[in-house]
Amino acid sequence: MELSCARLAALFVVPLVTTACIGAELDSDPEALLEEAEGALEGDNGYLINALSQNALSQNSLTLNALSQNALSQNALSQNALSTIRDPGTNGAMARDLLRYIVSCALRPDQTFSFSWIDSGGVSRPEVYRGELGYAHWWATTPIGPNTYVQRQITACLAARINWYGVSVRISLRNNEMPSTAAERTAYPVREGAFWGNMFGTVEPAFLRACYSPAGVTRARQLQRDCAAGHISVDPGTGATTVQQCGPMTIVGSCDTICNGTDTVNGFYRGCLRNPSVSPWERMDEVITTFLPPAP
Repeated sequence: MELSCARLAALFVVPLVTTACIGAELDSDPEALLEEAEGALEGDNGYLINALSQNALSQNSLTLNALSQNALSQNALSQNALSTIRDPGTNGAMARDLLRYIVSCALRPDQTFSFSWIDSGGVSRPEVYRGELGYAHWWATTPIGPNTYVQRQITACLAARINWYGVSVRISLRNNEMPSTAAERTAYPVREGAFWGNMFGTVEPAFLRACYSPAGVTRARQLQRDCAAGHISVDPGTGATTVQQCGPMTIVGSCDTICNGTDTVNGFYRGCLRNPSVSPWERMDEVITTFLPPAP
């Protein structure tokens, strides 16, 4: 799934393609490798950047804070949250896509979140959101509450799947809880960058950060994934270039200087500075490193 920040006014208009592969740029070999790698921690990226903004989270009844107080199931949601995900308007579309990505990050493939809503034409729209990565599979029955470790893992998972353009790109997500198989590492060898933060805003103030792996910047931009290194914008009048960040995400520089080394087998960054502009030593382990397929 892909989270995009290209259209700030149109939230979550790009459909999530959970079965899509990395596209026409690659032959079938990487997919075959991943079919061989049972349980590989790879997923799509999508159009989530606006839903994770502070303004959206503060105005939306389906806030991460509210979700953390309940089990991740339809029966456990508050009436306000249910009304929000059933809203046929823009707010409802944003809430549904945010929920879809949360379910994908938190639950396992054998777990789902199902409900229905009525669109503006009076047509019933059934929704079935299936888990993928299982970072907090027990959330289906038990609130995660003020557990900052889980909140940070879910936030990192959401951040890692943001994409400026909303295009479907298959990526590999890895960290100290979620290692990879040999087949996955072969299919996705290009380290893109790392993502971390906590957007729940309960125990600690909300924040979202990213860094880039210098060797992966070119490939990331080839695949239209700009949120680790920044989106390059060209002024049509002057030709000057600027680097823009993805919504609330703060890009803090090269992971090689922000993070404390990589796992020797899986290649993920073992931890990164929580806020390098404030402290050069306070690190976070709840970091997700993303990997991309190689150039054809």
